[in-house]
Amino acid sequence: MEDHSSSRTGPVERGVALLLALLALTALAATYEVTLTPVTLSVDGQARQIRTHQPTVALLLSDLGIALRAEDRLTPALDAPVEAAMTITIQHARPVVIVADGVERLRYVHEVTPADVLAQEDIVLSAQDTFSVRAPLASDPADTQFRIEVQRAVPVVLETGAVRTPFYTHAETVGEALLESGMLLYRADRIFPAAETPVQSGMHIRVERSVPVSIYVDGHVLRTRTHRHRVGEVLADLGVLLNGQDYTVPSLDATLGDGEEVRVIRVTETVVVEQSPIPFETVWRPDENMELDTQGLLQEGAPGVLERRRRVRYENGEVVDRRVEGESVVLAPTPRVMGYGTQVVVRQLDTPSGPVEYWRKFRMLATSYSASTAGVSPSNPHYGYTATGARMGNGIVAVDPRFIRLGTQVYVPGYGIGLAADTGGAIKGKRIDLGYADENLKLWYSFVDVYLLTPVPPTINYLNP
Repeated sequence: MEDHSSSRTGPVERGVALLLALLALTALAATYEVTLTPVTLSVDGQARQIRTHQPTVALLLSDLGIALRAEDRLTPALDAPVEAAMTITIQHARPVVIVADGVERLRYVHEVTPADVLAQEDIVLSAQDTFSVRAPLASDPADTQFRIEVQRAVPVVLETGAVRTPFYTHAETVGEALLESGMLLYRADRIFPAAETPVQSGMHIRVERSVPVSIYVDGHVLRTRTHRHRVGEVLADLGVLLNGQDYTVPSLDATLGDGEEVRVIRVTETVVVEQSPIPFETVWRPDENMELDTQGLLQEGAPGVLERRRRVRYENGEVVDRRVEGESVVLAPTPRVMGYGTQVVVRQLDTPSGPVEYWRKFRMLATSYSASTAGVSPSNPHYGYTATGARMGNGIVAVDPRFIRLGTQVYVPGYGIGLAADTGGAIKGKRIDLGYADENLKLWYSFVDVYLLTPVPPTINYLNP
């Protein structure tokens, strides 16, 4: 049996060798760590602690991958040796784009204010010049540049009517210059030269102002501005048409003033036909077949129809005039015909004094009077006499001659026969005043039948008032 122990390494020997190697590496690492130099690195105000074996600042920054621009500030210098506990300060210059006088340049600066940056570039601003600064966009990490734009002011003259106003502007165009000046412009204003014209030093800008006007039409208000001088021209520009009898206030040829209000009056006319009844009349006709003091309807009446044509004028929907243009009778009314009796019938009436003949009878209010109650002074020569000259006393009655003719004999139940020979101021219509002597006056106030005795008079009032 062969012995191979002399040519092979056993497991124990290999483990010991590995352990010795690890111990050697650990010792080496410990020695490396102990020999590192601690320094503080401050970049743009942000400090951190680092340890390094690099001997100089330049090698340290190279080791850290930090590249510097010529404008960046470094303390200490690149060739300075690295020492323990030292502080290395880096202040990067900020990129700034400067736009002035048509030139755009990129600079890296440490100045704090835009004015300092411009001064470093020998860019001089006049009292009217301005500049604007745009900071980097926080939403765009790639945008790290500040931007300073110088706006040079140029003198221009603004002409509005007879007024000339010089001012300085930074605007590029005429329109922008007017806005920059604070002038409120309207679309209808006229600008010379045109708004898009580039601004030049010493330029004269003329503005012809439009005037405001309000048009009230068809229930709406159109507010606009115009250079037109007359009402009709403005309406034509707005497409407002007048039809028929339409008119405006003020009139179409009126001159417009500043802030003028124009009202368009829409005029329409219609013809309205109206019908109204024509009342019928009542006519009376004598009828010999009807007895005296009786009446009857001979014909019914019917109203007619009157037609009127009215022209109605509307202004903005409101009625302003109604005018009758004509009228005509469409249907004539039919009169109502009433008949009254003319047939006199003589009748006989039995009385305490014997029968009497009468031809008419009235229902009347009876009163009484005597010479002393007639209202005439005893000293008056007419005292005791009636209106016809008859002596006052029993059998004399006062009547209204429209109903009972003077000289007519009447019979009154309870009084007897009387002669209508007197009148009186209070004796009107169907009223009779019965006469008495003073010594036997009997007072009356009652309705009675009054009979008119024959003979029948030659003329008769068939229709009593």
